[in-house]
Amino acid sequence: MIGWLSRKPRKDRADMTNTEPLRLIRQEQLDRLGSEQYDMLIVGGGITGVYAALDASLRGYRVAVVEKDDFASGTSSKSSKMVHGGLRYIEQGNLGLVRHSLHERQRLRRNARHLVQRLPFLFPILERDGVFDKRLAKAFESLLWTYDMAGGWREGILHQKLTAAEVLSHCPTFKEEGLLGGFLYFDARVDDARLTLAVARTAAFHGATVINHAKAIEVTRNAQGRVDGVIVQAGQQEIRARAGVVIMATGVWLRDWNGAKRGDASALQVRPAKGVHVAVPWLKVRNDCTVTIPVPGRSRRATITRWGNVSYLGTTDEDYAGDLDDVYCTRRELDFLLEGARSALKTDLQAEDVVGSIAGCRPLVGPPGGKTLEVKRNHEIRVAADGLVTIVGGKLTTSRHMAEQTIDAAQQVIGQRNPCQTKKAYLLGAAGYDPQAIVASGGMSAHLGERYGTEARFVSDLMQAAPALQTPIVQGLPYTEAEVLYAVRHELAGTVEDVLSRRMRARLMARDASALAAARVGQILQSELGLAPTVITQQVNDYLVAIQHEKSVLMGDKE
Repeated sequence: MIGWLSRKPRKDRADMTNTEPLRLIRQEQLDRLGSEQYDMLIVGGGITGVYAALDASLRGYRVAVVEKDDFASGTSSKSSKMVHGGLRYIEQGNLGLVRHSLHERQRLRRNARHLVQRLPFLFPILERDGVFDKRLAKAFESLLWTYDMAGGWREGILHQKLTAAEVLSHCPTFKEEGLLGGFLYFDARVDDARLTLAVARTAAFHGATVINHAKAIEVTRNAQGRVDGVIVQAGQQEIRARAGVVIMATGVWLRDWNGAKRGDASALQVRPAKGVHVAVPWLKVRNDCTVTIPVPGRSRRATITRWGNVSYLGTTDEDYAGDLDDVYCTRRELDFLLEGARSALKTDLQAEDVVGSIAGCRPLVGPPGGKTLEVKRNHEIRVAADGLVTIVGGKLTTSRHMAEQTIDAAQQVIGQRNPCQTKKAYLLGAAGYDPQAIVASGGMSAHLGERYGTEARFVSDLMQAAPALQTPIVQGLPYTEAEVLYAVRHELAGTVEDVLSRRMRARLMARDASALAAARVGQILQSELGLAPTVITQQVNDYLVAIQHEKSVLMGDKE
């Protein structure tokens, strides 16, 4: 009798599965930063910077990434949360970019399968004055067929044409008057802040030094004028970090400081483009997908997407010349979005209904003039004569590829050549994760699975050891005290803001309720990190002041 063939464990999956969670201790990371000689040092802990760190670490380089605030605290937590193939680029005739974006989307769907989920998009067709009227419907469907053939089919489902009744089944609050039907196609979405964090932790897993709340204040150069490191300010510490090449991945902040030698002209012209989103209670909309809505007097459509118990509405696209550390949704922008929603939906959304808001700036590359919407979302990589590498532009979907090209350029500076490994590299929590099985289980298992993947067991371990940690931290949201503790121990959360705004998305989904949770988060931080009571008091106060400022600008009390 012939026995069954024996299968061996898959090495790529097994290598990413540990019995203990990755522990990240801030002081240990700082000590490494000051004592090691790095091949590459990256300034900026957004999605591009951390993916560059992951790419470099997988190629075998000694690499560090430093972030002045928190990972994803800038543009990388203020996006539309979409990993999209770029349907509108077909409208511009850029089929190559669409095909490339779809490939990258699918890689993220595989490598970060616990974080990136399929997202249906609904385009209503109206008799007139809509996103698409009946005259344009046929032409638009040809674009959707092109999109499917370019790579959308990889989602396992092609676009669909819907009747008016089917449109209403997906969004019952959409106005029926003049509604002829619609189209449904499929992209993907992600919690952008958690994706950035997962990439940073995976880079650390592979040996990278990753540090938040550590501000690069100077790029240093040797006697020959070549870049050889950075000076970093971390609290009261000033650290001289040494590296063979420095990569500036600070996004829109390149506008204010690009690391170049004094007197050198900037090789890249960064043009910040502001975009805002507001969150409203889902029951006010009741959509089960992303719905495109017309905005009166505006050619570009807005979108409203369900996320948990909220639907978030966005976005705008306008030049921004103000303080990049003080970007908020204004009352003018809020009214603009609400007007669009009210014109398309049978719901009387008011400013007082908004439970949270985000505002950030896209790092566009180009000269002033014309509409920001018309500026291409391409990225640019420049290598200066002194070896300083700069990456800026692009979008969330193509962040992995941007990082690959950036490290290719950095290799040329140090005279080495190792191949990229990130195309099939799992992020922590993704290897062996079955999203359909976990979500089908429901309850806490599904909640933790969608945030941590296979690492969810480490959070539930904390609950088992101390059942009181199952207590929700924010009223109305599923986040638990165990997740706060895990964020502090394993995700380099060092402030109340880190926890409530990015490790959890409580500030966006339930702004006022998150304020009530700030003190308890502070207690956990104090207990775990040994911080002085005065430090915690200041953190809690800073969070409350920031929320009040956000609300004041949003409601029009301040500009």
